[in-house]
Formats: sequence, structure tokens, C-alpha cells
Amino acid sequence: MKIGLQLNRFDYAGGAPAIGPTLARVARAADEAGFDSLWVMDHFFQIRSNGPAEDPMLEGWTTLGYLAAHTRRARLGLMVGGVHYRLPGLWVKAATTLDVLSGGRAWLGIGAAWNQEESDALGFPMPPLGTRFEMLEETLRIARAMWTGDRGTEERFAGVHYTATRLLNAPQSLSRPRVPIMIGGGGEQKTLRLVAQYADATNVFGGPDMLRRKYAILREHCARVGRPFEEIERSTLQQARLAADGRPGTETPEGLAGRLAALAEAGAQHAVLGIQNIEQPGVDDLAARLVELVHAI
Repeated sequence: MKIGLQLNRFDYAGGAPAIGPTLARVARAADEAGFDSLWVMDHFFQIRSNGPAEDPMLEGWTTLGYLAAHTRRARLGLMVGGVHYRLPGLWVKAATTLDVLSGGRAWLGIGAAWNQEESDALGFPMPPLGTRFEMLEETLRIARAMWTGDRGTEERFAGVHYTATRLLNAPQSLSRPRVPIMIGGGGEQKTLRLVAQYADATNVFGGPDMLRRKYAILREHCARVGRPFEEIERSTLQQARLAADGRPGTETPEGLAGRLAALAEAGAQHAVLGIQNIEQPGVDDLAARLVELVHAI
């Protein structure tokens, strides 16, 4: 089983001046410990499950570029990008830039988004959900075209929401045949259908029973479009706190590995963890032990 780390909190001791050094230290330690991937959220305010909106939050693509400079092996991505935050060409150019500068380690993580309050506060136009799904599908079609061949394609794209006259992409991504695409979300009619048609990975939440259901539905969508189900990497985002003694509200590396083993039995191949106390002293050693255990699953 693969293991990833989502860095979803930046309220470090020392305030804003400490964010850069702390983030660099955590990323280096995770990379050296063998985490397969590192992720940040595509949000501009902290989300309610992690803390108040006023807590520090960093812009995602900029942060991934910083992480690329401080790591050597882990893949890097947004978990996951909100489609309405950027136009399709910018999505692809940003992911390609990260891929080239990181030596071929980028993911394009993207989804239909949900945070109406955040978008309203900062002035991002947020169309209705059905429209956002249409935008997402057109963005995925443009992405695959721009990652075609050595420099994209000369073909014109004319969709309902986007028109592009030349889908040039130079330099081309180092990851081939393209930067891998992950679509986040477990919507059974639209999201998982788009995964089957366009993506290289899916990411869904929940326990073993929920994952079994979502993956079974994804398998059905794959059958409808004539795509092998096993081509798609199945990942899940989970939250945790680590402690050597497993005190209330925390898990030991062994206990957490046991929880992830149950998810692997349900079909998950890549567990991405938001380890809420990852920056605290000693937790990096516990995380390194966890990596060893999860890679053995």
C-alpha cells in the first residue's frame, strides 16, 4: 500500500515567520521517511473540520513549488483543486510547471469544489454544482489534449464553457503519457463517471464499507466506458494524530497501520493522511515507523 501525507494546517508555533521553516522541515522529514506523496489543500481559508476560517492557510500551487524545492522523491499535488478557481489552461500549465521543476513528480488533483462561503468571501464566481461538473469535464478534456505529444495539440477546442484556439504546452510534462490526474469526491453519478473516463486515480473518504461501495460503482462506470478498472489508482483521504502511547484522541503507528490495513482490504491502494500533529517534536519518527508498516501491507 502507498502512503501519502496531506499538509492541511499551518498554525505553527511562532506564527507566520515560522511557517516556511517548519513546512520545509516537515516536508524533508516526510520525503526521507519514504512517504510516496505530499499534498496540500486547495483552499484560501482553513476549513471547518480542521479549525476556524481565520487560521493560516497557504495558496496551493505556490506551496507545492516550495515543497518541490525541499524534497527529492515524493509526488506532489493538490488534494484536490477547485475547478472554478482557475481556467483550464492555467490548471495544465501550473501542473506541468510543477512536474518539470520537480523532476516529474506532479499530480493534477481536481474536483468540482464545495466551499461556497470561501468563494463568496474572496469574490470567486461559483456557478451551480451542475455547471461546475460541466466545467470540470471540459477542463479534463483540455488537460488531456495539452498533454498530448511533444507540445500539445494545434486543434481548436470549443466547449460550452471554454474555447481555446491552440492547446500548446511547452515545455511538455516529464511525466508521460501525462501528469497523472486524480479526481476527488465520491459522487456516484457524475464524479466517479468522470474518473472512469478521464482520470488516473480516484480519492474518496470513509471507512471500509463506504470504500467498497464507491469502488464497486467506479468499476461499473469503467465497464460502461470500456476501461480496465485496475488502471485507476484507488486512494482515500483519512485524518489522524500520532502518539507513541496512543493516548485518547491519538493512534500509535501500529494502531493506525491496522486501520489502514482494513481500508486496503476494502480496495484502497493509496492512503493519504492528514496527520494533525505532524510538526510536533518526535512525530516525524512515529510517521517514519508508520511508513514502514504501511508499505508492508
